[in-house]
Amino acid sequence: MKFGIDRLLADASLRAPLEGKRVALVAHPASVTEDLTHSLDALIAAGVNITSAFGPQHGLKGDKQDNMVETEDETDPVYGIPVFSLYGEVRRPSGQMMSSADVFLFDLQDLGCRIYTFVTTLLYLLEEAAKAGKEVWVLDRPNPAGRPVEGTLLLPGQESFVGAGPMVMRHGLTLGEMGHWFIKHFGLDVEYRVIGMEGWEPEGTGFGWPDSRIWINPSPNAVNLNMARAYAGTVMIEGATLSEGRGTTRPLEVLFGAPDVDAKAVLAQMNLLAPEWLAGCAIRECYFEPTFHKHAGQLCNALMVHAEGSFYDHQAFRPWRLQALAFKAIRQLYPDYPIWRDFPYEYEFDRLAIDVINGGPALREWVDDAGSLPGDLDAIAGADEAKWREEIAPLLLY
Repeated sequence: MKFGIDRLLADASLRAPLEGKRVALVAHPASVTEDLTHSLDALIAAGVNITSAFGPQHGLKGDKQDNMVETEDETDPVYGIPVFSLYGEVRRPSGQMMSSADVFLFDLQDLGCRIYTFVTTLLYLLEEAAKAGKEVWVLDRPNPAGRPVEGTLLLPGQESFVGAGPMVMRHGLTLGEMGHWFIKHFGLDVEYRVIGMEGWEPEGTGFGWPDSRIWINPSPNAVNLNMARAYAGTVMIEGATLSEGRGTTRPLEVLFGAPDVDAKAVLAQMNLLAPEWLAGCAIRECYFEPTFHKHAGQLCNALMVHAEGSFYDHQAFRPWRLQALAFKAIRQLYPDYPIWRDFPYEYEFDRLAIDVINGGPALREWVDDAGSLPGDLDAIAGADEAKWREEIAPLLLY
C-alpha cells in the first residue's frame, strides 16, 4: 500500500512533469514517507526543485497547540527556502507566496471532517492557483474516517475557515477527491492533478487507515485513530462550555467533561432517548483534570468514546449523532445549563461557535427545543446525507 508521496518518489515518470519547474510543498508533521522521512527532505533528496514550503494551521512543525494560535513566516534553517504560514497574517496564499513556485504539491493528512481546516486550505490554494495560472498536485493520503458520511450540509452564507462549502460534517472523501469536488462545485479553471494511492481499501482492514502505517499527529490534538473516528462528533464540543479533553492526553475522544455534570446520568438519558445512536462503539465513564483550557485544574466527570478494537462497528458508528445526543441529554437533565460557548471561533464574531462548526443553527435549535425528538434531527441530516452521497459518487477514486 503506497500513499501519494511514496508513489511520486518511486516513479520517475510521475516526477517528470516537475523537471525544470519551481515546486512548493504544503506540509505538516504527518507529511512523511513510508520510512518516516519528511516529504520536504525526501523530495529534495529525489532532485525535485523545492523553492518554498507552506505550513497550514498548527504550522509546518505542528507546534501550535490551540485554535487561533498563529504561525509566523520563516526561512528553513537547512535548505534556506521560505516557509510561508497559511495560518498567520493570511489564511489564503498571497500573490507573493504564489509567485514562489510553478507547481504546488499538497501533502496534508486529513481527518475526513469538514471542520478540519486543511480542507479549506486546499480550496484557498486552488482558488489562488486558478488566478495565478499555477498547478496544484494533491499527493493523496487516506481518509482515516473512511467512506461513511454524516451530518447536515453547510447552509449558504455560513461559510468560514471551518466550512469551505456545502458539504456534510463527515465527508467521506480523500483530499485528492475533495479537490475534484471543489473544482466542480466552484467552477475553478486550474491545472489539477492527483497522485493517487496504490492499494488503499476504504472498506478493508482498518476501514480507512491501513494497518501497515503508523499514526502521526497531523495536528497536536489528533493523537490517534480513535480520535480521528470520533472527531466529526467531538469537535462540536469546541463550541460548548463543556471540555473536549484539551489539557489531557486524550483530547477530542470524549463526549464531554465537566465538574458539574453527572456523566452516568447523561449516559442513561442518552440510552433512553435514542439507544441506536450509541451503536458502533463503547462509551465509558471516566474522570480527568485538564492542565489547561476549559475547567483547568478542576476534576471533570466525562464520557469517553472507544471507536476501536472489538467495540468498533464501522457502518454503525455515527459520531455526529452520538455527540448531538449527548448535548440533548445534558439539556434535558440540566435545562438551564449554559451549554453553548459564546466566543469568537475561528475569527467569526457574529455567530455562535456551535453554529459556525455545524454550518448553520439546526443542531443547536434541535438540542434546545424541549419538544424535539431524535427523529426530527435524523430527518434533516438523513436528507442531506443522501444528497451528498449522490453528489460525490462520480468523484470517488478508490
